[in-house]
Amino acid sequence: MKIQDCFRIGSILKTKGLKGEMQLYVDFDGLEDIAFNAIFVEIAGKLAPFFVKSIKYNDHNNQAYLYLEDVDTVEKASALARKDVYLPNKLKPAKSEEDFTLFDLEGFTAIDEDEGELGVITEINEYPQQILATVTYKGVEVMFPLNEDIITGIDQVKEILYVDLPEGLLDIYLG
Repeated sequence: MKIQDCFRIGSILKTKGLKGEMQLYVDFDGLEDIAFNAIFVEIAGKLAPFFVKSIKYNDHNNQAYLYLEDVDTVEKASALARKDVYLPNKLKPAKSEEDFTLFDLEGFTAIDEDEGELGVITEINEYPQQILATVTYKGVEVMFPLNEDIITGIDQVKEILYVDLPEGLLDIYLG
């Protein structure tokens, strides 16, 4: 499993007790509503799978207590402390239209009315008075604003952003 096939749900903070229990910081809203029996822990840039023996959520401080199969000593648990935890993308709940923001467009394919496919949006950054998307078009990093004048449509299912870029914008980058 690759990191791009997963979404981050939090980090293992530290061990708790001597039998392998760990404290998990959860920074993904609604994790308690997702049914899962395994997680992936990032170790040395790779994702290692672990089966979940039990997880208990602590509502008021974004933390959970986690037991993993085969992690039954404080030494084994210590090796996982300060590591990021992931779940496969197929478990990620779909956002409702009201919850969708411009920052959710990262990973979408941008298609311009005149130029056609521009590429996959690799980054979205917020600057004073505007939000910019970044794509790699013809081998060059191109940035364009995300606003109602430029966005002509969004297909959340196919993950496509339709845009009408101002005339000459791409020429600035390619010229």
